[in-house]
Amino acid sequence: MSLSKINAMIGRGEKVAMLTCYDATFAKLSEAAGVDMLLVGDSLGMVLQGAENTLNVSIEDMEYHTKSVAAGTIACSIMTDMPAGSYELSKETALLNAKRLIAAGADIVKIEGGGEMVNTAQYLIEHGVPVCAHLGFTPQSVKQLGGYRIQGKTEESAQNILQDAVAMDKVGVRFVLLEMVPALLAKTITESINAPTIGIGAGADCDGQVLVIQDLLGIYTGPASKKPEAFKSPRFAKNFLAENSPGNCSIQSAVQAYVEAVKNNAFPGKEHSY
Repeated sequence: MSLSKINAMIGRGEKVAMLTCYDATFAKLSEAAGVDMLLVGDSLGMVLQGAENTLNVSIEDMEYHTKSVAAGTIACSIMTDMPAGSYELSKETALLNAKRLIAAGADIVKIEGGGEMVNTAQYLIEHGVPVCAHLGFTPQSVKQLGGYRIQGKTEESAQNILQDAVAMDKVGVRFVLLEMVPALLAKTITESINAPTIGIGAGADCDGQVLVIQDLLGIYTGPASKKPEAFKSPRFAKNFLAENSPGNCSIQSAVQAYVEAVKNNAFPGKEHSY
């Protein structure tokens, strides 16, 4: 499933089902369940390493897990997050680190933010690295944003996100991932740019959806430093494993249910959107 084939699929009106993945076992399982793209997310800092955020994930971490995912899949495209500190210092540093991730098996890298990051995205693209822009709530900026909060609620904020999406589209990003923005704003952005949009907490009108697999299975209960009962699942998450029939409770069937729900436009529902 090359990036061009995914674009062709979207052109036919088919939704893209993306899932986070950090190892070969889940890569193989996800591919068999019909997942189109795998995201090696820096969310591994939270769900695998037990941290409260993604800020301490290293380029070496992302390189290792990208290699692991690539070892487990034949057909899925692989997108890898560029972790905090790996692309902000300079465009040249960003390119060196992006090439490390491509060499490890990524088909495309993802960077967070608009503004100055538009120039960084353009530089990577000009040097042959496919890029996905991540806008809206950007986890690497969680401290600046004051926590895990929806973005784009005010007219000014919505316009800034839209303008960043248009600017990223103009320099040639292959996808725009929208996280925790109002569904109406995500719809407007999807209709305003050529690049396909991938949503997480951004409504049903994006061209595709992504979930963290631990959220899909209902097994993430927050950072290691906090008690599980204190954790509240994010609004955009859905436990597909719990909703399976008693005789069909398997991880693979849960992933298949997620893929089918995305393809049929049954997920996300209004209860998972802002």
